[in-house]
Amino acid sequence: MRIDIWSDVICPWCYLGRRRFVTALEQLQLDDVEIRWRAFQLDPDAPAGAMPLEPVIDAKYGPGSFASMARRLGELGREAGIEYRFDLARRVNTADAHRLLAWATEQGHGDQLLEQLFAAYFTEGADLSASDVLADRAAAVGLPRTDAVAVLESQQYLQTVLDDREAGAAMGVTGVPAFVVDDHFLIPGAQDVDRLVALLGRLHERSRG
Repeated sequence: MRIDIWSDVICPWCYLGRRRFVTALEQLQLDDVEIRWRAFQLDPDAPAGAMPLEPVIDAKYGPGSFASMARRLGELGREAGIEYRFDLARRVNTADAHRLLAWATEQGHGDQLLEQLFAAYFTEGADLSASDVLADRAAAVGLPRTDAVAVLESQQYLQTVLDDREAGAAMGVTGVPAFVVDDHFLIPGAQDVDRLVALLGRLHERSRG
């Protein structure tokens, strides 16, 4: 069974969805699942450099939206072992982060780097548009820092990011996280663990039949 997961490293629901997804897979104990994380940019037009996040959220969704989101996700995050620090999170462009993730995936470290980037952004307030921050996180999961820097200084994997976005649109992905099983079945959003166990279990049986 193949599962393609569209997400963005600045999406709090994607972080929560990843944690719940991992827990569901551990409960199912499946050993024949191929997982690929795909790029989706919530804010592809974000300018270079980090900016305050609260006014952007309130302008997009209405006054008080940022505070409401922080409260709700703070509670849900604690249940999943996530410490959301929305007071530290900032608006950033994630194109380079996704390019680095595409490279890391080729090296067999995509999932580990994704977790690093989620934690860096949501708990530490790291600027994920900064090349030195991204290269440090790559090194933290065992990837050569010099190679990471070379990727970031080039335009490598940009087409991969664009292709992911196009493929997601073709699959009907309009929000993230979005889990697509065997190029056909779409599971939207950060479903709770029990729901994921039930859905993935049924789809796994179908894929084997």
